[in-house]
Amino acid sequence: MPPKPTILAFDTSAAHCAAALLCEGRLAQRVDEMARGQAEHLMPMLEDMLQADGLMWSDLDAIGVGVGPGNFTGIRISVSAARGLALGLGKPAIGVSNLEAQAYGLEGILVSCLDARRDRAYVQVFGDIGSASQPTLCDMRRDDMPPLNPKSEPKIVGNVATQIGDLMGWQPIRQRGTTIEAITQIAARRLHSTTERPAPLYIRTADAAPPRDLPPTVIP
Repeated sequence: MPPKPTILAFDTSAAHCAAALLCEGRLAQRVDEMARGQAEHLMPMLEDMLQADGLMWSDLDAIGVGVGPGNFTGIRISVSAARGLALGLGKPAIGVSNLEAQAYGLEGILVSCLDARRDRAYVQVFGDIGSASQPTLCDMRRDDMPPLNPKSEPKIVGNVATQIGDLMGWQPIRQRGTTIEAITQIAARRLHSTTERPAPLYIRTADAAPPRDLPPTVIP
């Protein structure tokens, strides 16, 4: 039996700094709620988690990271950190969608959703044999949601599951465990099969875009 991997995973795609450490089959996790400051908070938090388990960075087999969808700045923070750590340690970094993480361990026809604000939601459909649609940005309207056969008895999970469930007649359910726990477990499963670097999962355009006009010329 191959040794159990040691995985450190983290996620800053929402108003939190979340991390989990999987070692010898045991999982320790920590979620610090915070609206800003994740960039300064993340690395000391990860150091604390390693030290609490008596580990060093070199003991890790891989880095796991939540790639979104979510807050643009938060996603950039975690994905950049994961890539930097992977490069410095010579270990793989494995990106996991937060929508997939919410669906981890659940069976049947499942809709995973996240609040995208402004009466919109990120939505992805997962099948009962592990297949999945592409994640999409939907208006909170019945005619903009993915068309599903009601006889398939779809279930929905996520932070706007109740609203969409009431709208569509889908059964809201709770996810198993936490999102950061699922990100870690999925990363461990993909340790020997994933070769791509993690990339941010941006489904919507940024709210703030750079100005189209050229800046004024500075005359010395």
